[in-house]
Amino acid sequence: MPFKVLKNIALLSGAALALSGAAAADPDDNKLIIDGEEIATDAAAPEGSPFDRLYSGWRFRTSETQDLQADDFENPGFAAITLGEELWDTVEGSEGKSCASCHGDVSEGMKGVRANMPKWSEAAGKPQTLENHINTCRTDRMGADAWKWESEEMLAMTALVGLQSRGMPTSVQTDGPMQEWWEKGKDLYYTRVGQLDMACANCHEANFGKMIRADHLSQGQINGFPVYRLKWGGLGSIHRRFKGCMENVRAEPFKRGSDEFIALELYVASRGEGLSVETPSVRN
Repeated sequence: MPFKVLKNIALLSGAALALSGAAAADPDDNKLIIDGEEIATDAAAPEGSPFDRLYSGWRFRTSETQDLQADDFENPGFAAITLGEELWDTVEGSEGKSCASCHGDVSEGMKGVRANMPKWSEAAGKPQTLENHINTCRTDRMGADAWKWESEEMLAMTALVGLQSRGMPTSVQTDGPMQEWWEKGKDLYYTRVGQLDMACANCHEANFGKMIRADHLSQGQINGFPVYRLKWGGLGSIHRRFKGCMENVRAEPFKRGSDEFIALELYVASRGEGLSVETPSVRN
């Protein structure tokens, strides 16, 4: 049998064994308290959810990783917050404006914004992520260049904006013009892809809590993005995580900002309805 075929069989068998043989671990009972405020890391599952209860990925992490997120001085994601604050007040583009020119103080102007993303845009005729909204402001209102999806500037700004919603419950629109996109995202979530023939649901629904690659699988909630992953050594977007998951199952990933990933982001966000925004969260 050709080596490539043997290798693919080994990959398929290894993935199946890793999940089927792994011991499950319940989420811990620790409380995430930051500056005296408790952040909801569990919530009642919304109607139609496949879960009995929702749990943030924070509840599946090691105590050392949890401690990093619980202290803003220790949270490595806060280096990006400092940059984001500088960018917020920086005048750029042909219109001579900064973010603050239109939105004022970030703590007031951006409060609650992250909790409702993605959000329908009449102008675009489709849902827009936080990254989309930021670049629309830059190009249409400031006359500045758009930032790349995973650029240092974009991650800093999404982290800063997200921080203003920390502690607020996530809630996205799924009816009206969003319904078609939500259904598309749901279909993507349950579609098996790649050499390993796996869907998002195979890990984050059927096997959450099990150990794989020296880490516990979570429910795949996205309420903490952009997230500082110790593995990455920096912040990363939701779409970077989606791309990484697809690559892990040996599938051809969609592009960051693609309609497919926007639809998937909407659906996954709806699965976490009621969990608090944790931005910037820390994960293994």
